[in-house]
Amino acid sequence: MNQILVSEKLYMTPELKRKKRMYKIDFFISIFLVCILFSYYIYAEYDKNKNEAISKEILSNLNFEDNVADDTTIKFANNSIVVILNTEDPFEVVYSEPVPEQDPNDDIEWLQTASGTMYYALATINIPSIDCTYPVLNDSTEELLKISPGKFWGPDPNEVGNFCIVGHNYRSDKFFSHVPDLEIGSVIEITNLVGKNKGQTLKYSVYDKYIVQPDDVQCTSQRTNGLKEITVITCTDDSKERVIVKAREMQ
Repeated sequence: MNQILVSEKLYMTPELKRKKRMYKIDFFISIFLVCILFSYYIYAEYDKNKNEAISKEILSNLNFEDNVADDTTIKFANNSIVVILNTEDPFEVVYSEPVPEQDPNDDIEWLQTASGTMYYALATINIPSIDCTYPVLNDSTEELLKISPGKFWGPDPNEVGNFCIVGHNYRSDKFFSHVPDLEIGSVIEITNLVGKNKGQTLKYSVYDKYIVQPDDVQCTSQRTNGLKEITVITCTDDSKERVIVKAREMQ
């Protein structure tokens, strides 16, 4: 019985050759993209760790010494919450350094970023249940929020009213990533770093937690019936909404 041997070349039509070539190209492009994405992730984590180190250095250098509410909500003209929590550049590292020749009568230790932004640590926040301890900076600009959580609205720390603190959710162990896990009754400690009550620590108990849209700022209301409250704000894990944690001074 005769057999006809047909080589592979007889079956390799121009169309098959073109498809084979395209498969190879697609494969190499896929490998290239995976490498780019992996490099992006590594670099982003590096920058987050650098800024985390700055925050912890500020915390370690802090010196402690013994020593009727406004019924308003934050103005939303500049879309503050949306800007500070949604427009982060993971490749930007915010370096800081002490400000030279400070006024010896000023009890505030001023720092400045490489871009010249002046800031200082207004308070510290400690949440034992999620192992979260950071300085609270005096402002919450996009640049400063890369360093540490910041004051968003309200009175000075541990004063009558609603002291609002905002921080990034990096979906890791940094900043306010575990704030969405807080439960009713969790304790939050706020320590003053400036002013007449410098060094004072008050404990607050979480009494409410909910999610809002980015343009909902009712949580910043200062109507507290003469009580001391704090509001902790961060993103949901998908960054589309905001997690609001409300706490009241423990008596």
